[in-house]
Amino acid sequence: QVQLVESGGGLVQAGGSLRLSCVASGRTRSSYNMGWFRQAPGKERDFVAAITWSGGSTYYGDSVKGRFTISRDGAKNTVNLQMNSLKPEDTAVYYCALTYSPATVAVVTTTEQWDYWGQGTQVTVSS
Repeated sequence: QVQLVESGGGLVQAGGSLRLSCVASGRTRSSYNMGWFRQAPGKERDFVAAITWSGGSTYYGDSVKGRFTISRDGAKNTVNLQMNSLKPEDTAVYYCALTYSPATVAVVTTTEQWDYWGQGTQVTVSS
């Protein structure tokens, strides 16, 4: 079994910043890609960003390009999402995800392609 635990959500004013983190534990394979999705009330879960095992390749959803940065720590079981210039429309529950898919991170943008999910952390941006 694989567990993903997110942290770092909260309330912030528009224009502010937040940093989310997610730690993977349990029976993981030797390598895996990680990413973030978000889901606003009444909407589908949307792709935010993804990063390869090595950290050498990243991919972002159009709505967060240039504002969000995904990274992985040296131990590689932790993925971070630095969110800058936050907007009210960024308000959502943010979910960490893990995939064993060998596809490039630029194509694993649908929920069906990810194998494990965290429980989510709320991010609220006030105007």
